[in-house]
Amino acid sequence: MTASDIDKALLEMTLEEDEEPYVLPDKPEYYSTERNSLSLIGRLLNPQCQKMSDLILDMPRKWQLYDRVKGVALSKDRFQFIFKYERDLIDVMNRGPHTSNSWSIVLDRWVAKPPEDYLKYLFVWVQMRNIPVNHYTPEAIHDFGQFAGEVIEVPYDPEKAQTKDYVRVLVKFDVSKPLRRAKKITIPGGEEVNIKYDYERLQKRCYTCQRLTHEQSMCPIERAKKLQVDGTAPAVNKSTYAQVTPTMEVDDPLFGLIPDKLLGKDPLTGKPKIAAEVLEDMRLYITAASGQEKLAREERVKKSLKDLEDDSIRQKTILRLEAPPIISKDLDKGKGVVFDFKAKEDKCPVGEKLMAGAISAGNKVLQSGKVISQPFLLSEGGKPVQATGSQESSTGYNIGFHEPTVSGAALKRTYKRRRPGTFTRKANGKGIAKSSVKPGKKVGEGVTTETKRKANDDVEPSQSSARFKKPLVVPNEGPSNI
Repeated sequence: MTASDIDKALLEMTLEEDEEPYVLPDKPEYYSTERNSLSLIGRLLNPQCQKMSDLILDMPRKWQLYDRVKGVALSKDRFQFIFKYERDLIDVMNRGPHTSNSWSIVLDRWVAKPPEDYLKYLFVWVQMRNIPVNHYTPEAIHDFGQFAGEVIEVPYDPEKAQTKDYVRVLVKFDVSKPLRRAKKITIPGGEEVNIKYDYERLQKRCYTCQRLTHEQSMCPIERAKKLQVDGTAPAVNKSTYAQVTPTMEVDDPLFGLIPDKLLGKDPLTGKPKIAAEVLEDMRLYITAASGQEKLAREERVKKSLKDLEDDSIRQKTILRLEAPPIISKDLDKGKGVVFDFKAKEDKCPVGEKLMAGAISAGNKVLQSGKVISQPFLLSEGGKPVQATGSQESSTGYNIGFHEPTVSGAALKRTYKRRRPGTFTRKANGKGIAKSSVKPGKKVGEGVTTETKRKANDDVEPSQSSARFKKPLVVPNEGPSNI
């Protein structure tokens, strides 16, 4: 066999023995739907700075779930967390954006057939500052928030005091786009304001292009600048390109009826400004009539679109068939546990009668740190009944021993032993009372003094004392040791 024959045989060889794809059996044991129904699928936004093994081990600890969630690495940038309870899964989803190694990750609930935009969005709370004082309305705040992403919720309550210098909106942010830091807006009257944006719970990003997918050293813009400085790349032509305005076909029934502002796609969201279903319904509405009726319908469609040209919320609901933004009154929603100093409710029961209130207030008088008597409460019959609760001091701390009972912890009264101090007892001597200087006072046949008399050590004890109480009979078990 020559060398050419060997080369020909090698070219005809194939590494795949079977060209037909393997058909997986459609059996229940081949599905893990029940397990996946309680799971989240995630994606690393910056795999070069995020280690999959660290994420699988650290996230249960950060969520404080430990043995109630299990992580599975699906690929270099995809992972899955399987939860034991659905309440834990919902709690993790409601916490907002999550990070690994300070870089953001995308989480979404598992679905059998994921849509095209699956794991491409983050729900982020955005803080907006420098809003004109005359435009603090839900509609204006919604329009300002659109430059950060699709607005989902607007917390707004004019009846509450606002202690922060910003307003918040919940947006659906496309992770492939840069974070907007500011936006210049011209308000009615010609004045120009600069709205500033801050994103909650988003940490690291590229400082050049403000994207979440790479560091500054890996930014394509930075690399292009370095190549231009070195002279190894041609300079980018910065001339302004002519913007192509989308148009419609001449034979289209809607030709000339839709304003140019509503044609094409929205540059912020990338979605069509008018849904295809809405366009088709308008075409059917016009073509279903003829003559003067057709002209009248065309005029109605044109006027309706003209009215929606400057109304972003109605464009979202009517033209794009999307859900309207939620206007809520919870200004601290999404912040977690927020501590404040609201007025504490009075938990003491208020008497229905003035006399009962006076008795209760009088019993609260303290004497030597103790309550004289327990407060009286009104029973169902209207008669005052003494309460059996614990004694309450002025600071709210109760002194005493609490013994648990069937109904709770009851306070056991403590009594002080009334005796002189150690210094006073030592000064008086041990067992010897000082004789009174003043003469005694005669009462009847005896004489009394101001001091208590004590027996001396040399006095013979009385026969009634314990020393003389000896058994008179010897017990059976032997002679007495006393």
